[in-house]
Amino acid sequence: MGLHKQYKGYKAYQYLEAGVDYRAFELCDGDKIFPEYLIELNEDQEKLVEKLAAEIICISLHEHPVLFPKNLERDIFEFNREGRQPCAYEALSRSYWDCIFDNLMDGTCTIYSKSGWKWGEVLHDLGMRLCDLAHQDFIIRCEKVDDIYRAHREGRIALVPVIEGAAPIENELDRIEILYGFGVRMMGITYSESNALGSGLKEDRDGGLTSFGKKAVERMNKVGMAIDCSHAGIETTKDVIKYSKKPIFMSHIGAKALWNSKRLAPDDVLKACADKGGVIGIEAAPHTTLTRNNPNHSIYSYMEHFEYIKDLVGIDHVAFGPDTLYGDHVGLHHAYAAHLSTKGTQGDTSEFKEVEYVKGIENPTEGSKNVLRYLVKAGYSREDIEKVMGGNIIRVLKEVWS
Repeated sequence: MGLHKQYKGYKAYQYLEAGVDYRAFELCDGDKIFPEYLIELNEDQEKLVEKLAAEIICISLHEHPVLFPKNLERDIFEFNREGRQPCAYEALSRSYWDCIFDNLMDGTCTIYSKSGWKWGEVLHDLGMRLCDLAHQDFIIRCEKVDDIYRAHREGRIALVPVIEGAAPIENELDRIEILYGFGVRMMGITYSESNALGSGLKEDRDGGLTSFGKKAVERMNKVGMAIDCSHAGIETTKDVIKYSKKPIFMSHIGAKALWNSKRLAPDDVLKACADKGGVIGIEAAPHTTLTRNNPNHSIYSYMEHFEYIKDLVGIDHVAFGPDTLYGDHVGLHHAYAAHLSTKGTQGDTSEFKEVEYVKGIENPTEGSKNVLRYLVKAGYSREDIEKVMGGNIIRVLKEVWS
């Protein structure tokens, strides 16, 4: 029901008084801060897009569906220290997504520490967001596959809380269960830096999955928490695939064969993920999924990565994890380069021109529309569109979350 969302106007934290109960910031205009770009279609294709958006289940495997400050340069650090990110309910209501994997504050989680990723900060962020969700009736907190079907049926959105890197669990296996109890249904093994589980993609040397990391993978399998290796090093990812008894996700990644960047995965890793039944979501954060044909980041370079990985591993193992937000994403990367580990992972920066925004897939609303429009224009069958827009993800979740 991507075209018929039952949104009734709720604004984040409206149960409190802004400026009295918490510090308020002027927020960006959601999906309207950059010019919208839609892939051009003919009349028949437009009708088909509308039909599919209403009938099939559309899932984003990785997003940050929140509003950031309008004056990012001035306010971003104080905004994050307030520890109260607002879900972009209204903008999401204009998207096609039936389910979104929400990765919370992740690398910007610097509420009371300089470097973020602390256990207390993660629980603060998660609890604050879940409190807000509990006061509204548009977003469903997703804990099982049936919640996705329900959201689609009712014109709502199922939201899956995700922790993008496992550093906050430190050396405590039981924290995996605690996070699960708070609703977290996916966690990354590492962010770009190494932690107690394994090596991150930013490191020069990758020692693979640690002894503790193997225990954590086993515990996540037992608990029913999905595993993500999008930011893990190559050898660490291979080890996770080897030791996990369940398929894993690479929720937001691209093909290193198309752009030589540490942030993207080589063919053998992509194949290994698919060979164990896993699913690969295509990444769209600024200056990641570039290509030689499309060095200016856009929906077209993004979908070039989709086409390549689809041909490499098969249509049953590809999905979309755009990793977008509502605000100045490029500005956010500049402000938080150290925490987000963007510096030094993008390949030779002299080979591409920095863009102000990613044309055609800048935020969750625009991205949801253009991915479907591209697939229709390219002539994909309904069966294949259903698979990549959500069916492949559901297949793995049924196995992992059971």
